[in-house]
Amino acid sequence: MRATESRMLCLIIAAIVITVGATYTLWLMEHSHYVNVWSIGRGLILVVGASTCVALGLLHLRRDMRLHMLHLCRMSRDWVLASDGSAPPMSAEARQLVVPLKEKIDELSTKADALQVQKKSLKIQLRLADAQRRQSQIMIHGISDAVIVIDEYGDLLQANPAAAALFKFDAVAGVKKPIVDLLGKKGARLAADISDLRTNYARVNRRTAEYAIEVEGVSRTFAMTLACVIDDTDKLSGIVAVLHDRTREDEISKMKTDFVSHVSHELRTPLSSIKAYAELLVDGEAADDKTRSEFYHIIQAEAERLSRLIDNILNVSRIESGMTKVSKKHVSLNEILKQVLEVAMPSAREKNISLVDQVSPIFCSVDADRDMIYQAALNLVSNAIKYTPSGGTVWISLESADASGELVVQVRDTGVGVPPDAMERLFEKFFRVEQHKSMANGSGLGLNLTRQIIEGVHKGRMIVKSEYGRGSTFGFVLPMAA
Repeated sequence: MRATESRMLCLIIAAIVITVGATYTLWLMEHSHYVNVWSIGRGLILVVGASTCVALGLLHLRRDMRLHMLHLCRMSRDWVLASDGSAPPMSAEARQLVVPLKEKIDELSTKADALQVQKKSLKIQLRLADAQRRQSQIMIHGISDAVIVIDEYGDLLQANPAAAALFKFDAVAGVKKPIVDLLGKKGARLAADISDLRTNYARVNRRTAEYAIEVEGVSRTFAMTLACVIDDTDKLSGIVAVLHDRTREDEISKMKTDFVSHVSHELRTPLSSIKAYAELLVDGEAADDKTRSEFYHIIQAEAERLSRLIDNILNVSRIESGMTKVSKKHVSLNEILKQVLEVAMPSAREKNISLVDQVSPIFCSVDADRDMIYQAALNLVSNAIKYTPSGGTVWISLESADASGELVVQVRDTGVGVPPDAMERLFEKFFRVEQHKSMANGSGLGLNLTRQIIEGVHKGRMIVKSEYGRGSTFGFVLPMAA
């Protein structure tokens, strides 16, 4: 018997003896008037002996049961773990206990293996899903259009920076929050369309619309597309909203339409004149040489006007598309302006306008395309002569600003000036001041072409000053050649 079991036995015997002895003694003391001392002694001895026998029997029974269970467990373990049939034979009783246990262990082992495989498969799927999610998020964030993804409950799943900036919400903090709250008043129509599509996705799973949304105080036009994401069971799993800002596209489309309209209008006028005078000549309306010569000159002038218009249109188009061949060289700006003065002098004399030369005699060179700079300067001088009444004056000056290393060309006149409300539109294609249309013919392309040449090709800047009714100053600034 081990030390622990011996101690347990002693404690059990002592507890039984003390309890029974104390009880028996108390009982004898209460009845001592008819029980003697020998009777008490014999009683105690019998009680202690009986208690000892019972304790020893219980301990022996416990030890036998323990040994039996240990033996049975060892046999069961050897039999269950043996895979080659080398386990020792066991009794029918043990087999009845062990066989179901082995079957259960085998079943649990199979399930554990299957769960392990399933766990690995789920880990792989989770990694793939996470990688796909990150990839889709990167793609969505790289789109310039506003993109919003909503789940089937109307909560935000993800949004790109363009959408967050448009509707002023935090794309990260807004995940799993109702899209209605995030869009706010600005996106009330979008939120209503999303809600309606969630309700009627079985009937309509795609919707397009056009919204006017205010961005930084300016109303912009957005083309909206809503598309439902349907799972394999034909249930709604989400909605994708894409908003494309088409404001600039609409403006370009309008500009193209206006351009075609203006070109058609400008071409129609000289063509009509050429056609009319040609018909007069064909019909023999010009009976004498003087009349025929007059008709010929009109046709020639209108043809030249038509040619200039086409050249201007082509030049503007080439510059804007980057197809113009630019030949930059060191050229004298003084010589270019002198040539412009010579070419413009006959027109000035015809209108009795004084053309004053204030070009600096100091040699000033620029790195530029000579023909383009000549065209820009001639446009400014021609406009000054056109819109200056008879008896007026036009000054052409050239100065060098040594501190900034720039050359400044200015054309100042005593003409009609530009109204304040027209100043911002002066350089638009085909724009002409309404009050000045009766003073001179023009296509409205001269100033636009000049700005394209100076600012677009030569990286200079334009100068515009005007006082309505008292005159204007147009010019440009170019960097001095190194």
